[in-house]
Amino acid sequence: MIRSLLSCLLMLQVLLFSLQVVTVQARADAATEYQIQTFPLERNGVALHLQRLAVAGTQPQRQILLVHGLTYSSHEFDVNYADYSLARYLAARGFAVWTFDVAGYGESQEVEDGFMPNSDYAAEDAAAAAAEIFKVSGQKKLDVLGWSWGTVTSSRFVARHPEMVKKLVLYAPIMVGLGAAEVKVPFNHNTWLHAAGDFQTTKDGAIDYTIVDPQVVAVFQSNCWRYDKDSSPNGGRRDLLVSAETPLIDPAAIRVPTLVIGGDKDPYLNLDSMRAAMSKLPSGSKLEIMPGAAHAMMMEKPYYKEFRQKVVEFLER
Repeated sequence: MIRSLLSCLLMLQVLLFSLQVVTVQARADAATEYQIQTFPLERNGVALHLQRLAVAGTQPQRQILLVHGLTYSSHEFDVNYADYSLARYLAARGFAVWTFDVAGYGESQEVEDGFMPNSDYAAEDAAAAAAEIFKVSGQKKLDVLGWSWGTVTSSRFVARHPEMVKKLVLYAPIMVGLGAAEVKVPFNHNTWLHAAGDFQTTKDGAIDYTIVDPQVVAVFQSNCWRYDKDSSPNGGRRDLLVSAETPLIDPAAIRVPTLVIGGDKDPYLNLDSMRAAMSKLPSGSKLEIMPGAAHAMMMEKPYYKEFRQKVVEFLER
C-alpha cells in the first residue's frame, strides 16, 4: 500500500513539473539546434536502435559511442532538461554522439530469451554499432563511454576490437561482482520506483533533492516508462550478481587509454578494484574518484559539470 502511494505521488510529481520542463527545455535548446537521426542496424536477426545526435548543420570528425547500463536503455544519456543532457553537451563540443540499445532493450527489437543478451552478447552489439558508425561517418576509430553495466560490455568490446577505438571512458565501472544471488527469471520487472533507484537518498529513503533536481528525476523516470516500459532482459543482471571476488572487467585486456571515473558515494563501486586496475591499463590512462558523487553523477547538480569536464578533457588531450 505504501509503495503504491509513493508510486502515485511520483507520477503526480511528473505531471506537476511537466510544464516547467517544457519551458526550460525550450529555453535551453534555443541557443543550439541539434539534429537526431536513426540508422537501420541488425545483428543476429535482431533489429537494433542506433541513433546519432549532433549540432545541426555540422559533420563532426570525432565520433563517440555511449553504452547504456542495466535495466534502462540509451535515453539515460539524453535527459533533456536544462543543460543536464550528457549527449547534447558532447555534441556541442564537436562530437557526433551515437547511442544504441542492446537487443531486447528500449527501442531495439524484443527478444524471446531475456538471458541471451548478456555482457558478451551486448559487447558484440556494440561492435556492430561501431562498424555501422564507420560506414556512415567515414571514420576509422571512435571513442567509447560506458556507464555501469555498460562498462562491463564496453570494456569487453574494446578488448576484442582495439583497432576500432581511440579512447575509453569507464564511468561507474562494475569491476567485480556485486554479490552472489540467483537470477531465476529471464526478464526484470521494471517499476516507477526502481527507475529512480540510482539517485542519492536521505536517511529516510526519500530522493535527496539537494543532490538532484526534481525535474531531472521526473524526466528520467518518464523516459524509462516510455522507452523501457515494465520489462527488460536479465542476462546482464545474472552476470553482475556474482561473488565480489569475480572480476567482470579485465584491465590487462584493454589496450587503449582509459579514464576510470566514479563517485565515492556510489554503492555499486569497488574503489580498491578501480585503483588496482590502473597499473594494468595502458599509458595515458587516468583514475578520477569524485568525493560526494554517486552512481548517477552525470545528473547530480553538485557534480555533473565537473564530471563531464573531466571526460572531455581526457578525450581531447
